[in-house]
Amino acid sequence: MNGAEALMQTLCDGGVEVCFANPGTSEMQLVAAIDKQKNMRAILGLFEGVVTGAADGYGRMKDKPAVTLLHLGPGLANGLANLHNAKRARTPLINVVGDHAVEHLKYNAPLTSDIVGVASPMSDWVRTSISPSDLASAGAEAIAQSQTYPGKICTVIAPGDHAWGKNASVAAQLKIEIPPTLSDKEIQEAAEKLLAAEKPALFLGGRALRKQSLHHAGRISSLLNARIICETLPARIQRGEGSVPIERLPYFAESAVEFLKELTQITFVGAPPPVAFFAYPDKPGWLSPPNAQLLELASPYVNAEDTLERLADAMEAPSKPTNIQAKKIFEYEKGKLDRESAAIITANLLPEHAIVSDESGTSGGSFFRYTASSSFHDWLIITGGSIGQGLPVAVGAAVAYPDRKVVSLQADGSGMYTLQALWTMARENLDVVVIIMKNNSYGILNIELQRVGVKNPGEKALSLLDLSNPILDWVALAEGMGVRAKSASTTDEFSSYLSEALSSKGPTLIEIMLP
Repeated sequence: MNGAEALMQTLCDGGVEVCFANPGTSEMQLVAAIDKQKNMRAILGLFEGVVTGAADGYGRMKDKPAVTLLHLGPGLANGLANLHNAKRARTPLINVVGDHAVEHLKYNAPLTSDIVGVASPMSDWVRTSISPSDLASAGAEAIAQSQTYPGKICTVIAPGDHAWGKNASVAAQLKIEIPPTLSDKEIQEAAEKLLAAEKPALFLGGRALRKQSLHHAGRISSLLNARIICETLPARIQRGEGSVPIERLPYFAESAVEFLKELTQITFVGAPPPVAFFAYPDKPGWLSPPNAQLLELASPYVNAEDTLERLADAMEAPSKPTNIQAKKIFEYEKGKLDRESAAIITANLLPEHAIVSDESGTSGGSFFRYTASSSFHDWLIITGGSIGQGLPVAVGAAVAYPDRKVVSLQADGSGMYTLQALWTMARENLDVVVIIMKNNSYGILNIELQRVGVKNPGEKALSLLDLSNPILDWVALAEGMGVRAKSASTTDEFSSYLSEALSSKGPTLIEIMLP
């Protein structure tokens, strides 16, 4: 058994079932080793950002890692933007990055680079193997590390001679650490502070946004009439019919300050206190009310469900929340399609247990608002703010749960970063409906230009934010990669196309023309 075979067997033994790959010469032994593993699915991405984003979507949904296979430092670098998002989402994920054979490094061949230096900023754990058998040991460590609550990005660097080296052994699996919990004293003190608060709120993030954790947050809210608020860009929310409703913190700093200003006490579980995404002239960076009591009760690395359940019990909160989301069907004005009507149609038609990958940008606020009362579903957001995530995350989610419909809400500008994901959707026949929100502009940047104080921008500046010369033809782009596609500009067209896409299998793209 060579080192590559020992590594792949170790990964399979540890429950890794999917490899998203864009390999090169240095990874050919690893490619051959995957071929021998009946229990590992191999999925090709035509760009490394698709590979890493898909692994992120898979890990968010499965709470266990997929593995990526990437080509040396430059290949890893191509995938860093979506590894940034995955790290911010605290996704369990393993990268395997090939390197030159150890003896070849001295020649400084064209693709030689500092892979550890490239990997470290977007990884929580990096390890270079030191022998063929150690390659498998590094894999076993990565399996355990990646599943340290709530999840870590782990990168294994595999020199070529360690992959082809003989007499390697499969590594034993390591114990995964149990998530840390709070002490009884910490829980009791937090309960007393919440009970004494005049206008309290629970501010939640990470695993605190799963259905059962929200159930316990709802119990506390029922007792105290406390608001339940989540991060602006959470990794995954379980929401819709039958769940506890939650308010999402606005994106823009001044709106967030207004949103929080009446609160006298905020208890944080799974999230730190919020800050503005960027600095702006004469606008706040710290968003919490200056006179509010802030209790950072449980960091994202502490068991959120345990924290909220024990906190609710300590307060003798009711056993069930009183505020449970009911399903609602909305009316809309028929005719020309706009953001409001498109959001309502999507909310009305969203199937139970759908998975929504949201990179909708400036067009998506209405979609999030109306789908709060859709059938129960999971919502995945661009947690790290690095655009180009939406389509790859949809790929990973569809691989994780092939029996659930995935809906990708995708802005046109950011969609172009990783449109190669459409090819992977077609190749794997993934059950994804992509809704392209086409406004022919980097809409958020037009807003930000004003917010930083730029007045009367000229033609040259505005041209850098414009996508209308030439206009992108998403139907042609999708069809060119094997995905069925249609364009809708009226409510009847969109309703018909979306109904058809949701009732059929395989990938479909609907381009919606928004004013």
